[in-house]
Amino acid sequence: MKRGLPSWARSVRVRLLVIALLPMLVLLPLLLGMTVWRWSGKVDDLLTVKVNGDLTIAHQYMARLRENSGDRIEALGASVAFAEGMARPDTGTASDFLERRRRALGFDFLYVVTRSGRIIPSDTPVGADVSACDWPVVRAALDGATRSAVDVFDHEQLAALSPALAERARVPLVPTRAAKPTSRDVVEDGMVLHAAAPVRLPGGQRAALVGGRLLNRNLDFIDTINGLVYRDRSLPEGSQGTATLFLDDVRVSTNVRLFEGERALGTRVSAEVRSQVLERGEVWLDRAFVVNDWYISAYEPIVDSRGERVGMLYVGFLETPFREARIDSLLLIATIFLAIAVLSVPIFLRWARRIFRPLERMNDTIGRVEAGDLGARIGTGGGRGEISRVARHLDDLLDQVQERDRRLRGWASELNDKVAERTRDLQEANRRLERTTEQLVMSEKLAAVGEITAGVAHEINNPVAVIQGNLDVARQTLGARADEVATEFDLIDDQVHRISAIVTKLLQFARPGDFSGSANRLVPAEVIDDCLVLTRHLSSKADVTLKRDDRSTATILVERTELQQVIINLVVNAIHAMPEGGTLTLETEDREAEGMAGVAIIVTDTGRGMAPEVLKRIFDPFFTTKRAQGTGLGLSISQTLVARAGGWIEATSEEGAGSRFTAWIPAFQ
Repeated sequence: MKRGLPSWARSVRVRLLVIALLPMLVLLPLLLGMTVWRWSGKVDDLLTVKVNGDLTIAHQYMARLRENSGDRIEALGASVAFAEGMARPDTGTASDFLERRRRALGFDFLYVVTRSGRIIPSDTPVGADVSACDWPVVRAALDGATRSAVDVFDHEQLAALSPALAERARVPLVPTRAAKPTSRDVVEDGMVLHAAAPVRLPGGQRAALVGGRLLNRNLDFIDTINGLVYRDRSLPEGSQGTATLFLDDVRVSTNVRLFEGERALGTRVSAEVRSQVLERGEVWLDRAFVVNDWYISAYEPIVDSRGERVGMLYVGFLETPFREARIDSLLLIATIFLAIAVLSVPIFLRWARRIFRPLERMNDTIGRVEAGDLGARIGTGGGRGEISRVARHLDDLLDQVQERDRRLRGWASELNDKVAERTRDLQEANRRLERTTEQLVMSEKLAAVGEITAGVAHEINNPVAVIQGNLDVARQTLGARADEVATEFDLIDDQVHRISAIVTKLLQFARPGDFSGSANRLVPAEVIDDCLVLTRHLSSKADVTLKRDDRSTATILVERTELQQVIINLVVNAIHAMPEGGTLTLETEDREAEGMAGVAIIVTDTGRGMAPEVLKRIFDPFFTTKRAQGTGLGLSISQTLVARAGGWIEATSEEGAGSRFTAWIPAFQ
């Protein structure tokens, strides 16, 4: 039983109530939370499956549209009407025939091209386009196979077909959030669904009949896809389905609204979707931000006749109704749970009160017995419950205790007489012990004075070394340019003050209760910077290379001079361990120790290292390996200062491979 707990927390009633209510108030909410979380994941999976099915329908419709175009072109090329209409290709009859069939078939262009690239009739605008045979679709038809595909025509090719097509394909770009940066401001290329079938001209000349539709701004095409995929009542109220055809990452045909009555033509897909679908050729099945809201979305790449990814087909529906339904369900579950808890907890408390009443009487009785009333009894009557039997057994035990107390009092009286006889002997022994104790106290005081004096002598060495080093610099640079060494003179003043601080800290080490420093919130890296300035002359003389790695972001609460004293001591020891030069590494990192956040200051050298028997004793007072150069109190004092800040110091070392000291101090919360 912990002393720090309040009485109500130590109560058996409270503990049993916690055990009784834990399944309902803790475990049940956890179970409900896990269930809701799993249910939410299943709903997301179902939405993904649905949008994947929607994409399949749109894909099949587009594939069927390509097949249809090929079938219609092939049927026209094989018809008697085509043979009659093309009987005199150099006259206006062929042109009129092709124009009438183009309108009847719903194509944006329809022409005949020979293997040599000659367009029939020759007065068509496309007649100037010698590259008409370059499309794989046309080449396949000239080789005798009907083929259809989606290809991208540039502005010149569209203008050669029809200036009106080139103008219709033009889509100004609209700045879109999260889209990949681009320098373009307009799309002039056109995504064209075209087909070609082999035909025979009068005289047996082989040619290809080519027809197609421009998909840019083709709203009938995209609305048909949307109508097939998202029929009435296929989505919950408030949601809406959308479909889009992309040329590269630009919407060229869509029913997504930029605002009321205005379609989002010219807006672009996000860079994340573009990377996955267009660059990697993968299908996107996930939620995505579409123009101005979140949609459950599906994107697939559109591949042209040359096997290149030139655009995307998208279908999706608004996520908001599903998200709101999910939130409403969570609120409903939480409300039902709270209602059940409010109704059931009072019933549990009433039942518990009946169970705990005998326990409370037992607790009161024990309290009276502890106060000295050995005649106090519980007296539960003839109850048959387990607690009643325990109460009767406790009354029997109290009877036995009362009887034994009576006997003990008699024995105590007899013992008092014997104690009086021995007291006289003890008084004499006490007088001798007091004299011995006085001598021991005096010895301890002398030892403490010696320890403090030794510590002062040891710790003064480092500041004096700094003073001496900076005086050497001053002697070399003094003269008419005294201002150039003003910094070194300031450092000398700092070290004089630090000498006084070290003496105070040694006294604090000897009598920590008499001193209380003013802790500050510090950034360890900044303190290390100061310490390196103070020890710069030592490292330069010893030919020591310094490395820094400050990864810590936390602050600590410690007195600045104490932390300086610890770091300087570790740095000076590391430099002394490398008399022939080496590498000194200082690191700071955020590190958790025993569940508490903190900062680790790590000092690593490449010096001589220490044997295991030496490593075990380095924090013992007066233990030193420097002989005349030290007193053996530096690490002991550093350990005391770090421990006072709530931290610890540890060391690892290997002979011939250097040493590593780690000082850990709790982070300031």
